[in-house]
Amino acid sequence: MSVFRPLIDAFWSPDIWLPPNTKWSDLESNERVQYTDHRHLIYPLPMAVVILLIRYLLEKYCFSPFGESLGIKSTKPKKVPNNDLLEETFARNNKWNHKEVVGLAKRLDWTERQVERWLRLRRAQDKPSTLIKFCETSWRCFYYTFSFHYGLVFLWNKPWLLNISYCWIGYPHQGVTRDTWWYYMISLSFYWSLAVSQFFDVKRKDFWQMFVHHICTICLLSFSWICNFHRIGTLVLITHDCGDIFLELAKMAKYAKYQKFCDFVSLVFIFVWMLTRIGLFPFWILYSTSVNAPQVINQMFPAYYIFNGLLFLLLGLHLFWTHLILKIAYLSWKSGKMDGDIRSSSSDEITLDDDSNTKTDDINGALPNGTI
Repeated sequence: MSVFRPLIDAFWSPDIWLPPNTKWSDLESNERVQYTDHRHLIYPLPMAVVILLIRYLLEKYCFSPFGESLGIKSTKPKKVPNNDLLEETFARNNKWNHKEVVGLAKRLDWTERQVERWLRLRRAQDKPSTLIKFCETSWRCFYYTFSFHYGLVFLWNKPWLLNISYCWIGYPHQGVTRDTWWYYMISLSFYWSLAVSQFFDVKRKDFWQMFVHHICTICLLSFSWICNFHRIGTLVLITHDCGDIFLELAKMAKYAKYQKFCDFVSLVFIFVWMLTRIGLFPFWILYSTSVNAPQVINQMFPAYYIFNGLLFLLLGLHLFWTHLILKIAYLSWKSGKMDGDIRSSSSDEITLDDDSNTKTDDINGALPNGTI
């Protein structure tokens, strides 16, 4: 252990994590005030296991029966007839261009349409049932609803909700309350659970973007906790949670075939998304971290720049998704309804058929399903 001690001491140097002339001993909890403790960041790991267990129980005993009561089927597509040549080709690449389709049709003495149909059925074979997708979406809707309302209730009487300058006034000597502690720990455990369950859930087109998003969120929460930026962290969380409620609700409505309700909630989602992710986040929160914070704290430190850089990375992801949201909204407006579930459930939409919805399907899988 003594070999790594210099590295550990260098990593936890107050010159990196804290403002100048501030030591870790200055932020030790006492009878009057409780400060954030980096050692508490280990708690979300076992809590994530509890989150996954709660999710399993809710999906099995609540969301699945509820979905079935709405008429959502749990059946999966029938298996496609086995064909060694097509299976071998499919294993190498599940996206065939027209030239490959023509070649396979000649080798099998099939029509091109038969090959395309086999590919479409084969790709559909690996898709989860609508009920499974409904349960996953219901879980996320449940969590975001809980998280947003919990955050709103405990932040209601906090001075920095209405005056963001209080996120920096008195920094770093800002105590953490019990409700803030739980808000952080639950949020971290949820995103840890998402980072793990993402590899087992329905595969989506934005898989790696969402994985980066989850890791970025975990890093942001951890950095803000260590640096005692928990006040601004709570505002980032509540700003992002509210829009996700409507996103997941719209998808639930789509799976249940309540199209008019889906259209209405989708419009609400787009409005809330633009208001929070493209409005409040950059012009309220990022402005405060980039302009107000240096004015109040005076001398910044390396961890602050990393934290603020992660916030800008998050903004970049928002802009990427906003582009896709508006593109989908435009195509949906042209088709007369919100096509798809605002975010398609899998990454394997067929693109060989001359279907009027093909282009929408190609981009429908790239909207976010979890955010800080």
